[in-house]
Amino acid sequence: MVLLETARVSNFINATFIVSGLLFILALAGLSKHETSRRGNAFGILGMVLAIIASMVSMASQDTRTIAWVLMAVAMVIGAAIGLYKAAKVEMTGMPELVAQLHSFVGAAAVLVGINAYLEHPHAEAFSMYEMWIGIFIGAVTFTGSIVAWGKLSGRIKSAPLTLPGRNWLNLGALVAIIACGIWFANGGGWLPLILLTVLALLLGIHLVAAIGGADMPVVISMLNSYSGWAAAFSGFSLGLSVLIVTGALVGASGAILSYIMCKAMNRSFVSVILGGFGQETASTAAGPQGDIAEVDAAGAAQLLRGAEKVIITPGYGMAVAQAQYPVAELVKKLQAQGTQVRFGIHPVAGRLPGHMNVLLAEAHVPYDIVMEMDEINDDFSDTDVALVIGANDTVNPAAMDPGSPISGMPVLHVWEAKKVIVFKRSMNAGYAGVQNPLFFEENTVMLFGDAKASVDAINAALPALEPAS
Repeated sequence: MVLLETARVSNFINATFIVSGLLFILALAGLSKHETSRRGNAFGILGMVLAIIASMVSMASQDTRTIAWVLMAVAMVIGAAIGLYKAAKVEMTGMPELVAQLHSFVGAAAVLVGINAYLEHPHAEAFSMYEMWIGIFIGAVTFTGSIVAWGKLSGRIKSAPLTLPGRNWLNLGALVAIIACGIWFANGGGWLPLILLTVLALLLGIHLVAAIGGADMPVVISMLNSYSGWAAAFSGFSLGLSVLIVTGALVGASGAILSYIMCKAMNRSFVSVILGGFGQETASTAAGPQGDIAEVDAAGAAQLLRGAEKVIITPGYGMAVAQAQYPVAELVKKLQAQGTQVRFGIHPVAGRLPGHMNVLLAEAHVPYDIVMEMDEINDDFSDTDVALVIGANDTVNPAAMDPGSPISGMPVLHVWEAKKVIVFKRSMNAGYAGVQNPLFFEENTVMLFGDAKASVDAINAALPALEPAS
């Protein structure tokens, strides 16, 4: 009877883990499109709830299960309270920093799980020991790397890359030492090699991300997401939880693929980003071209838009900072009401997080079908009457066409090909990459200085007051 009951519990756990894994796959599929993103989130939440239930059932023997459940419940309540507080408090502009913080939690958890696994099984076979130290290694790099990324994104750490002498050899030496300590640990070395490799991994995580410039932070965040997934997968091996292995592998693989796509979009070497800028020279951030600029006020911008048949809006991080997505959505409705074709051009790394601009526009209920990716819309700027650049800089910088520029080769939105370009900007400061933008000095460009939200509100107010275009 006891054996039958045990078999039923085991079957329930395995079946639940399988369903959870399928739900996580469906969640990733749903998140690949705007229209299905809410459903994807729902699948992910349901899969996690089922995984937690099954894990709690399998986590302890009958004698200690009550204590384990109480401890688990206390930890979940504390974690949920912190999560709800952070989610309610964070602004959309602070979402990249929050994601970096969450990655650090995953890394720290992987380190603690690996250490605890060794405490419980100090004489495990070599294969299990390898699982432990690899999970600790990836988790430690993720933990400190994510903290540095958070610091750079939040302005607490300078965004300029840290270029120590011989930094590439430092990274390589640390990696070799970590692997050597791991082999030593797996073959009965005890605590000393485990402590050494953990400390070295923590330092390596700091140096890898510190050596990457602020302009590449979106790629770094995506890469750290991948690291957190692999750390979780190895934690799953240590804990014997198949669902954690599956989930971690999904996150790790999808994060790596996204990082590769973003590297191509920024003309960055995938290997260089992973290795903290390995083999790259420090880019110059000279002031760049100067010249005369033309300014326009909100009424003048409204007049240009009133006579436009085709308009493309290219948003950037400045739109997020100003929370201008809502007046921008109102502007879209007004322009469409007068018969103007309006579309958005989204650069893959606009903002400081993959999909940042898409989320902001969806939040303001901008229709999905007019939000286009860079590759879909770049050829249409030459046939566009007005291009609105709202808070974007590096992603619309024609200096990328200059072989001598620090951002040379980076694919950008060709807004300068439009008949008229209106740039919404607070000042003439360079973008996050520190490179001046010659777009500002083009003959067909006018600058609308000020807060993006206030500027778009003023245009919306001016549009109805104008006479219909003849």
